[in-house]
Amino acid sequence: MARKPRINFPGAVYHVILRGNAGQNIFFDDKDRCRFYLLMQEGLERYGHRVLAFCLLTNHAHLAIQIGNVPLSRIIQNLSFRYTRWVNRRQKRIGHLFQGRYKAILVDADAYLLELIAYIHLNPVRANMVEIPEAYSWSSHRAYIGSEQIPWLQPEYVIAYFSRDSAQARRLFAEFVVERNADGHQEGFYGKGSSDSRLMGEDLFIENVLMQTTNSPVSKPGIGEVLEAIKKIYDLNDEALISPSQERRLSEARCLASWAVREFTDAPLTELAVRLGREPSSLSAAIRRFELRRKSESEFEEKIASLKQEMGLTVFQA
Repeated sequence: MARKPRINFPGAVYHVILRGNAGQNIFFDDKDRCRFYLLMQEGLERYGHRVLAFCLLTNHAHLAIQIGNVPLSRIIQNLSFRYTRWVNRRQKRIGHLFQGRYKAILVDADAYLLELIAYIHLNPVRANMVEIPEAYSWSSHRAYIGSEQIPWLQPEYVIAYFSRDSAQARRLFAEFVVERNADGHQEGFYGKGSSDSRLMGEDLFIENVLMQTTNSPVSKPGIGEVLEAIKKIYDLNDEALISPSQERRLSEARCLASWAVREFTDAPLTELAVRLGREPSSLSAAIRRFELRRKSESEFEEKIASLKQEMGLTVFQA
């Protein structure tokens, strides 16, 4: 039987489980875990989603992710590919690190977000690795209760559910997690016991999601939409965009266009290369230059935000 397609829509929250192939370890030491942190941070910057919670165990990892316009599959494929390459290089090995298709359950965040985060944070306790969740160093729990800072994590977004006062919210969150310790393993967070194994929620939530997915299929922008947005942002016409000139503004516009086509569309760079009269290899190099400059020049984040707005894409607020 064919697998059902992933369900994606802006704002969707997923419980993602990444497991080692044949039960093998995916984290061999703290350097590996630090690398995974770095790759998660780079993914946030690149794809505009949120990691709401996480727990890195030895042979698997749990993540709670809220997506924007970029589908979950692209986010996880990038993360798993880059991390596999890191581990294979360090361990002098080849082949798959992760077990087949990752598990992802779309969760009714209104009803189950807090329960999901508590469940993820309690993984080391259920595995008898620690007695209390704050004793485990490689989850988001310590950041939630204020004993650790993870710059790319935004626990305030969740703990605000408990109180407007930050200190009280953290205390109430910690109590909430401890109270959930007796719940044990919950099949629902793995898609079991539901009328659709891709979803966790009440019947009405599931019906609404499936209806929304059926009636409002996700459509991605095309190259034409990207180029029209680029021309507005940089005040260019077609002739200027395809001209051989390497003037800074034109070069930057083509760099951003190349990056946007890769990030937001399903079109290959070869198609853009034909439209711009360039070689695909030169556009790939332009993307690398853009990503390097993006890390050091904040003005590019403003350009990206403007580009998303012009194309009608969702922009998460920081």
